[in-house]
Amino acid sequence: MSKITEIRKKAQQYSHYTAECLSEMVKIPSLSGEEEQVVLKIKEQLEKAGVQDVRIDGLGNLIAKVARGSKILAFDAHIDTVDTGDESQWLTSPFSGLIKDGFVHGRGTVDQEGGAASMVTAARILKEMNYDGEYTIYFTFTIMEEDCDGMCWLYLIEKEKLIPDLAVITEPTNLGLYRGHRGRMEMEVHIKGLSAHGSAPERGKNVIYSGAKTALEIQKLHERLRDDEFLGKGSIAPTVFRTDSPSLCAIPDKAFMHIDRRLTWGETKESAVREIQKIVGEDSKVIVPIYDHPSYKGTTFKQEKYFPTWKISEDHALVQAGKKTHIALFKEEARVDKWTFSTNAVAICGKHKIPCIGFGPGNEIYAHAPNEKVPVEHLEKAAAFYAALPYMLEEK
Repeated sequence: MSKITEIRKKAQQYSHYTAECLSEMVKIPSLSGEEEQVVLKIKEQLEKAGVQDVRIDGLGNLIAKVARGSKILAFDAHIDTVDTGDESQWLTSPFSGLIKDGFVHGRGTVDQEGGAASMVTAARILKEMNYDGEYTIYFTFTIMEEDCDGMCWLYLIEKEKLIPDLAVITEPTNLGLYRGHRGRMEMEVHIKGLSAHGSAPERGKNVIYSGAKTALEIQKLHERLRDDEFLGKGSIAPTVFRTDSPSLCAIPDKAFMHIDRRLTWGETKESAVREIQKIVGEDSKVIVPIYDHPSYKGTTFKQEKYFPTWKISEDHALVQAGKKTHIALFKEEARVDKWTFSTNAVAICGKHKIPCIGFGPGNEIYAHAPNEKVPVEHLEKAAAFYAALPYMLEEK
């Protein structure tokens, strides 16, 4: 029996096991900064699966290691989730972990504890097959991605000195093979005005008017942003606007606007800030905010809220190995595409230039949505892909 055939057989054999692992994760709420209990559950799952080298780092990420090759291949899943939203819109409890009709149901099944469960099974398979090839394989179960994507991996690379040669992001791809996505950044605009009595508005400078003009100029800017043949067009949207005034009878003299900016290839933090500064003028400040929330371990690792764009060529050896793995396992060509949203690859590949691909269970349309669910078949196939990829990378 070939290695690939054995892996496919084991992934099928462990299909319900993978679903049960995910169900156990989903039953534990794990908002950003509150992941400790799900981290401990996954640690327990890994140890029961035969993975001895498992630890929690100084930030709170869970790190499992299989084999001791000369090169490093990392598989990453963030295990924090967004909140449930209006629970009346859910057909089952968001934390039921219900396995029914070929799906695992609940918050985080798609985004993205499904990838984490498939990684646990892949680690089990590799241990059972006594993998001892060219790669040390790290499975990282990372925290706080929903609050600040990539911060967990900046910590791993810059503090823990875990520097992979290659990485796989297990965010949902509907079992497609992804090789990039747009970057993103947040901007705060602080607009200055001049207060005056509401009975004589001409004496002041009303920041509501200034903010309205700014918003309309941003709307025009969105239409002319750079486009990329693969990643698509950059985008910009104001998402918050607040004003401050001495009273309800006074002209407001301060305004705050928050901007969501998605960056396509060739756009940078500096170019994006310049575009907004040009619109608002020198009297207003444009700031890229700093994320400085502590993790569940109380560790703060500050990061500017700029998350660089990334992509790798379809000709890259990692993409080609991913395509070969897909064909070998599933007897069909992989769909090569990109994410709409942002992932931890902004740090791994966007900032640190470590080649990444994406392959994950579930459809991203369910991410952050009510009635989130992932097909058990996807979990099984993702586990097989993760276990088979190291072997395919070694084929010359």
